[in-house]
Amino acid sequence: MKLAPMRYKDYVWPHNPRVYSIDYERKMAVNKVPFGTYHLQDLGRTRRVMRGEGEFAGEGAYSQFGLLANTFYDPGPGLLIHPLWQTASAYFVELRLEQEPRPDYVRYSFAFWEASGLYSGAVQEVTRTEEAASGGNGGVLSHTVEQGDTLWAISARYGVGMTELLARNPQIRDPNLILPGEKVTVR
Repeated sequence: MKLAPMRYKDYVWPHNPRVYSIDYERKMAVNKVPFGTYHLQDLGRTRRVMRGEGEFAGEGAYSQFGLLANTFYDPGPGLLIHPLWQTASAYFVELRLEQEPRPDYVRYSFAFWEASGLYSGAVQEVTRTEEAASGGNGGVLSHTVEQGDTLWAISARYGVGMTELLARNPQIRDPNLILPGEKVTVR
């Protein structure tokens, strides 16, 4: 199976990195309770950290690493598109040259941190429309997709499981591809 190349912002890898990993973390607090017991408090999930390792080989390998380094220096988050990972808005936070560079071979490693989009300072449009069919007092909650939004982030923001979110939105054929301006029914 041939996979599409990984992309971040304007950079496209000439061939995909050899090793990938994603770290998920949930922060917990331990609170002491009288008489020697304790209570665990879930402080919520933190960012996903996406790491990888790869190499550039052949003529111009170090030049290719230079292009990747220039992408690293470009500030702010960007869209990280990988053929197996879920597409995510992410910050490029680590780039490491793993060996003495040679003109025909460069080994490197990298890390991206997922940008949640929940604390950007921008107000995201959330609309409520009355349920016309039921005529009841409930409402349908929808989210208007903005640049950098992912279904994963929308499901986390509203506390709705991905399976449930996809069931409510049959118009979404590819969960890794939602476009700005689309309406996603949340509830």
